[in-house]
Amino acid sequence: QVRGLCGTYNWNQQDEFTTPAGDVETGVAAFANKYRVSGDCPELGPLPLEPCGAFAGRRELAEAACAVLHSPAFQ
Repeated sequence: QVRGLCGTYNWNQQDEFTTPAGDVETGVAAFANKYRVSGDCPELGPLPLEPCGAFAGRRELAEAACAVLHSPAFQ
């Protein structure tokens, strides 16, 4: 029942990029843009992502948000 930026956790890699609308994107940038909150982050282009260089000040926030993936809910 999980979907979104965390994936679907159903062992089917073909649907990992399922968007909020239910369609499946084929590229990382297009997928991430579907979950983008207007005004908070710039829209991603097709170029390779370099999040550490572009958003270095948000590393601690990102690590804290991703820590939930290591919580008992996902074990």
